[in-house]
Amino acid sequence: MTDALAIEAGRAVPACNLASPARSEKPDFQALRGQVIYVDFWASWCGPCAKSFPFMNRLHADLLDKGLQIVAVNVDENPAEAEAFLRSQPAAFKVALDTNSECAQLFDVQAMPSSYLIDRNGVVRYVHLGFRESEANTLQEQVNQLLNENP
Repeated sequence: MTDALAIEAGRAVPACNLASPARSEKPDFQALRGQVIYVDFWASWCGPCAKSFPFMNRLHADLLDKGLQIVAVNVDENPAEAEAFLRSQPAAFKVALDTNSECAQLFDVQAMPSSYLIDRNGVVRYVHLGFRESEANTLQEQVNQLLNENP
């Protein structure tokens, strides 16, 4: 059981049991240690989520070779809804399914989307609730800062 506080900057990333929509490699935050991880919780019904996907695709294309891993965690109960969303908003990055909301509960997700920037040591450094295009530059600056830090 988790405590009642939302995960916040300075806490270690929780271990989550996630599924992959492609039934291939399951995303594992612990296995990604040593890289900067952008974890984004989203749902098919979320308008701002649709706006965040092009931004995350750009980040992925620009920064994958510098050590950025993006994991978009879908919280829809029905995986078919996530698959329909992904047909209209394709993802170049890793997508995971959290149909029982276990991971969302561990992170104590408060909004859709909710993004967590995790440093190379597995520590949550920044939390963003919602997505606004006006905040994209700040998100990118924070990602760049974490990428430039030595582990």
